[in-house]
Amino acid sequence: MTETEYNECVVSFADNVYRFILKNLRHEEDSRDIVQSAFEKLWVSRKGVEPGKGKSYLFTIAYHQMIDHLRKIKRIQLKDDFGEGTRVTERPVRHLKKILEEALARLNEIQRSLVMLKDYEGYSYEEIGQITGLNESQVKVYLHRARLQLRNYLVSSENVL
Repeated sequence: MTETEYNECVVSFADNVYRFILKNLRHEEDSRDIVQSAFEKLWVSRKGVEPGKGKSYLFTIAYHQMIDHLRKIKRIQLKDDFGEGTRVTERPVRHLKKILEEALARLNEIQRSLVMLKDYEGYSYEEIGQITGLNESQVKVYLHRARLQLRNYLVSSENVL
């Protein structure tokens, strides 16, 4: 990948990668950091990346960094939550978008990422497999399970409008 091809990759895919990471993390600053780091890693290894594989390589790097970030945050939150007492909060009336975001948040990192890559970004099963390191069959199974979990949550009585 040449410098020009790298710059084209930045222009073409920066918004898509950022949107994908932001939808999963729901935190703008962390999303920007991950995307910036992904482009930085692409720049460092650009000579070994085929020009047509820039998008896949970029999403793969960003995906793995996002998973690492989520695992790190979960460890920190678990440590913080362990010492606190349980709190009961009332659920306000929510909009459909909020319910969908909650449903996605209930999925584990892999399931949420697969749903986002397939249903929001439009990747094929094969491309998702390359990005996540899963084989195509695993992608289909995990995605099916994620969709079932989403459906069960979305049609539960407390979420029906």
